[in-house]
Order: sequence, then C-alpha cells, then structure tokens
Amino acid sequence: MRKRWGWAGCFGLTMALIAVPWEGMAQGVAAPVPAKSAATVPSMEGQVGDLADIPLARADAAGVKVPSAPNAWGGERSGSEPTLSDRVVGYRIDAELDAAKHAVTGKQQMTWRNRSDRAVRSIYLHLYLNAFKNEGSTFFSERSVLTAHGRSRGAAVLKKGQWGWIDLTRVQQGDTPLKWSFVHPDGGPKTDETVVRVDLAQPVAAGDTLTLDIDFLSQLPRVVERTGWWGDFNLVAQWFPKIAVLELPGERGATEVRWNAHELHFNSEFYADFGNYDVRLTVPADYTVGAVGEQQGEPVQAGGKTTYHFIQGDVHDFAWVAAKGYRTLDGSYTGPGSPKVAVRVIYPPEYVASAQPVLKASIDSLDYFSRTLGAYPYRTVTAVVPPYNAAEAGGMEYPTFFTVEGYAKIDARTSDQWELDFVTIHEFGHGYFYGLLASNEFEEPMLDEGLNEYWDQRMLRERNQRILVPSSWAARIGIRPSMDVFATERMWASLKSPYDPLGENSWNRFSSSSYGTVYSRTATAMHDLEERLGKPVMERAFREYYKRWHFRHPSVADLRATLIEVSGDAKNVNQIFDQYVYGTAFIDDRVASIDNEEVLPQSGVTNKDGKRVEVVAVDLDKQIDKQRDAWKTSHPDAKDDEGPFPWRGTVTVVREGAAVPQLLRVKFADGSSEDVHWNDERRWARFVFDKPSKVVSAELDPEQTILLDANKLNDSRTTKANPAASRRWTSDVTALLQAFYSFLVTL
Repeated sequence: MRKRWGWAGCFGLTMALIAVPWEGMAQGVAAPVPAKSAATVPSMEGQVGDLADIPLARADAAGVKVPSAPNAWGGERSGSEPTLSDRVVGYRIDAELDAAKHAVTGKQQMTWRNRSDRAVRSIYLHLYLNAFKNEGSTFFSERSVLTAHGRSRGAAVLKKGQWGWIDLTRVQQGDTPLKWSFVHPDGGPKTDETVVRVDLAQPVAAGDTLTLDIDFLSQLPRVVERTGWWGDFNLVAQWFPKIAVLELPGERGATEVRWNAHELHFNSEFYADFGNYDVRLTVPADYTVGAVGEQQGEPVQAGGKTTYHFIQGDVHDFAWVAAKGYRTLDGSYTGPGSPKVAVRVIYPPEYVASAQPVLKASIDSLDYFSRTLGAYPYRTVTAVVPPYNAAEAGGMEYPTFFTVEGYAKIDARTSDQWELDFVTIHEFGHGYFYGLLASNEFEEPMLDEGLNEYWDQRMLRERNQRILVPSSWAARIGIRPSMDVFATERMWASLKSPYDPLGENSWNRFSSSSYGTVYSRTATAMHDLEERLGKPVMERAFREYYKRWHFRHPSVADLRATLIEVSGDAKNVNQIFDQYVYGTAFIDDRVASIDNEEVLPQSGVTNKDGKRVEVVAVDLDKQIDKQRDAWKTSHPDAKDDEGPFPWRGTVTVVREGAAVPQLLRVKFADGSSEDVHWNDERRWARFVFDKPSKVVSAELDPEQTILLDANKLNDSRTTKANPAASRRWTSDVTALLQAFYSFLVTL
C-alpha cells in the first residue's frame, strides 16, 4: 500500500502488548441471527483450559532475530511439487452484490489443514470489515489519536449509512452450528470485532482437514481506506471470513505452536496462508467486474444479473471490483519461465488518460521483477483505477490484482507521469513482496512496504526516471530540474531521530508518521547496503531470498541470513540490521575543520655532519624571505598561496551518530586530491597531509553512497566560500516541495 504522510507533529500511541487469548472476549452465537443484530451466547467461562491449548502470538512478536528452520512452511519449493505453494486452506465462495446497498451476501465453504502435531479445538477468523463498523474498533480508536496530531490517509469521516461491517449468520461444522466469540489478541478495545474465535464441535486431529460452512453478510463502507464504495464503484476487499495462520516452532521466531491473529489496526495490513480460491460473483448485468485470478469461461446472465467465476491457486487473499460504466484495456506479457500473462486495466471514463500508462507500467513491472527476482508464476494481472472521490481505494494490493491512481490529464511539465508510474510499479511490486513472499505485514511491514519501495526505486533508477522538481521560473526558460529517486526517499526517512526500529510491528509505533518511515528508511538502508556490498552482490542476494522464501513466509532474520550467506560480508549486513532494523541509530558524520600550516625551516639547535648547529630566528627569517623572493622571480605567474615551502593540512572529522565506513576526499590547491578511508569506531579523527600546496576542501562520502546520513550539508567544508552548499539546500527544498505537491494531488 502506498502511504502519504502529513506535515504536523507526531503523537505517541501506547498499546498494550500482552496477548491473553480470552481477555476482553465478547460473546458469540450458535445459530443464525438477523444481519444487523448483535450476537450473544452464554458466557464461555470455564473453557479457559481449552483456549490455552494453543496460544496466540503476542502483540510484540516482531523484529525476529532467529532465522526460521530449513523445513519451515514445508521447506524451500523446488518447483517440482504438484502445486506452486503448500496449500493450507481452500475457499469456495458464492457471493452476490446488492449494488444499491453496497452489500455482499456470501456462502463460503472453507477447508483448512492442521499442519501441527496436536489437535485443534478452536480456530480464529479475521473479520476485517468490522474495522469500519464504529468508532469503537481498534482501527478508529487508533486513528482518532494519530490523525489528531498529523495527517495520514484513511482520514475520511463516515456519515449515516456509510459504515461497513461483516456479520456471520451461520458457522457450521458438518451438521453442527458452532459458537464464536470476539477476542482481542493485541489488547485493543473490547468493542473491536475484527478477530473472532470459533469453538469446534469436533477437534481437528494433527494432519487432518477441517471443513466449515459459513454464511455471511458484508456491508461495504464508503471508501475510508483500502476498501469500500463510492457512487457505482465497489472495491470489495477484506470482505470474507479468513482464517488466521497457525505457526509451528521454527517459523518466523515461533518457539511453540501458536495462532498468529491480530486486530486490524490503523497502520496494519495482512497475513494469511497460501491456498486455493474458487469464487463466483453475481452482480448487476451492466457492471464491469475484475478480480484476483483467472475468469473461468464466459459469464452467465440471468434475470438482469451476471455471474462471473474466478479461480486462483497458490495465493493468500481474494479481492474484486464491480463498477458501473467502467472500461477495460488489455495487454499481455511473455517472459522466460512465466506463462503468458493477460494484463488488464479497469478504469472509469474520466481517467481514460491513465489507462495506457498504467498498462505500460504494469507490463514493464512484470519484466523487471521477473528479471531481477524470479519469473512471475500467474496468468493474470489486473490493475484498477478508482474514480474521482475514491482515491483512498487506490494504492492497494492483492495477489494478481491491485489499485492505482487516476489522472484526467497527465501534464508533462509536472511529476504526474512519475507519480502514476511509481504507484503502479509499487502496487505491482507488492505482488512479490506481499504476495509471493507472503511476509507478515502485521508484524514486519518492512519486509513488504520497505523492501518493495527499495526494489521499485531500483526499477525507476534503471529506467533513468527521475523526479521532476516543480519550478515555474525554470520551466519558463526550458529547464526541468529533477532529483534522483533515492535522494528523495532519504528526505522522508526521519534519519536524524528515528523513534522506532524498522523491524517493529506496524501499530506499536510513536506515530503514523513513524510508521511511514518504514517505506523510505528501509529503502534508504537497503540502498546504502547495496553501495557497501556492490550492486551485483545485492541482486544475487535478493534473487536468492526470493528463490528460497517465495510461497513461504520469511522473517527479517531470514532476510539477514540470506544477505550474509550470499555476500559473505557479515560485518556490513549486521551493522545495517543492528543499527536500523533492530535499533534506532542515526548517522551524522561531518567535516569539522580544515587547518593549513606552511612547513618552514625551524630555528633552534640541530646536528649536522657531527657538529651542533644553532639557527637563530632572526637569521632564519632573512633566509626564508630570500628563498621566497627567489621563488617568485622564477615563478612570476604563481598564485598567492604558492611558494617554495610545502604545506601541512589537517582535516578533522567528527562522528555524531553510529559508525559507518566513510571515504574522505581531500583536494589541494594544485588540483590534486587524495582519498582516505575512515572505517573505525572513533568519535573523531584527524588526517594530516604534507603536500606541495594547501588543502582547499574536504568531503565525506563524495560519491553520495551513504544516504542514511541525517545531514549531508555538513559532509563537506572548503577554505573559501563555495556555493555548493546553497545549491544542495535548494535541491532539498525543491524536492520537499515536489513531495508536498504530490501529496496535495491525492487529497
């Protein structure tokens, strides 16, 4: 998901971290209830023993440091297995959209395989749409604090008739109706209903499969964030009851069998098992439909309605769009190792200008990600352009299906093209880092948002697609100033005073803005690591990371282990991870001073040819003057600071933050230069140069490889006034304005 962040200050958000499976439990139902009624059953008191059999993952289960076991999630996929993933779950869903009410009625048969070595008596389901049910949800409770002290997307105000929810009307195992109860794994408000525990009539033995029949009603909200309706547009996402993940010891830091289920937080996204989706969607006949997966045959029309059938295996979510009056634009991609991929853009008429650019960026992304990470394994890609007034439905990702941004006109004089391309590339890229690698976005968002941002910018850099900096005066004289994509990322990364480690979970953060730095700070950290390891090594490491962990669920520890193994450079990899992924270090090295001293003959007593010789200062001054006059006579065009004597230049550098390998480039008045390396833990260092001419400038990181440095303005110093610093200020300020203007476009 593409986040954009406001400009006001940040406010701390304190969350309870102790997850007690039965704490704050609301009461469930055993039989169907009216769609909008509250669910109640007798108290579950006395069943604590059963509930404690398999615990829930703690709310602070983030920043994993121990790599997963080699056989985690069934081990690395060789490609010779009958299915791409080890399918744990299957969903057969029949759903019908009531377009007038923006409501979906669904009948779902869910199968789930117990991978553990013990019987399972209760399961957990995510009911994500209940995040939009009322202001008592975890989502809205957190939003009210965070948006009061800064701006973030997802800030729409819902009015009467615009709330959304999901009601379970039947959960049945065989012939037995089941009871369910709302739980709060992260210690959120008791009014939150985004996680439900279902108590089974018959336990699921180790290795056996559970089958549940579930009837539900999903009321879409007016678009707030990620999902919902506006006018005749319906983005149907987070819309069905989805089972949580049962993790085994050795998987993502788990030391025991545990359920991984979290409430839907303001800044959290998703995590689920791979499986198979077989979904039938019935909508009004004049609606355009797009969805995850491949459409099966021609749609069936009857009674003014059309039913579409989609199937997709080896994915972990399903979303769809139904919109009246929408158009489609089709293309395709073929590449080594991939099936022929049908690429479709679904768009409203007012954004026809965006359709072709989105199609091209999607096909280009298929090529780049397939080339640099691994071949795209699915047969479809669908990109959706939301309508005007539904921008919050844009910038969202699901397997083989994502939403982007729309422009009525793409102005070549602005950053419109770059912004449209970037969001398209970013949302497609999630198909790898969120989709195929299936990291836990609740607990380790940097593995999705951060790594994806990094790889997206690499693609844009390869295309030489820089960010245009808005400047009316430059445009008038035909100049289009631009900025490197990674130079822009660092401006949003809060490098000077990061509040939270990158490896922290998505919601236990100082503010939404602090969460937002997961994107830019991760991209910047990976950029700097690439500069240390080398581009070819970094590319090999990421290809291996994808090869090893796609169709599984890696942790940050698994990423670190792969980087170390491929690069053979544990020192640099661990330094980045210790300082940024697991810590909140910052870098700020600066050139403190340059001192030049002419190396003149010295007065005093010396030994020469076995005799003691005393040089008197007065006589020495005369000798020095004589040498200077003679030199000037023989060098009539010499500069004022040139002469017969050498110079001793001393450059002092200071380290305000964490240690980082630095290159110091020192330039001299005669045009020569010298590079020295500062690669130790000292808080300051002095470097002395005896040369024929003075030191005129000194610069740390002259190649601009250390973008994590919080203040690049103090990296250099000259002995004379130099406009470079003011130009750098101008560059930073104009880039900041560019980002601000891009933000305004999304409002």
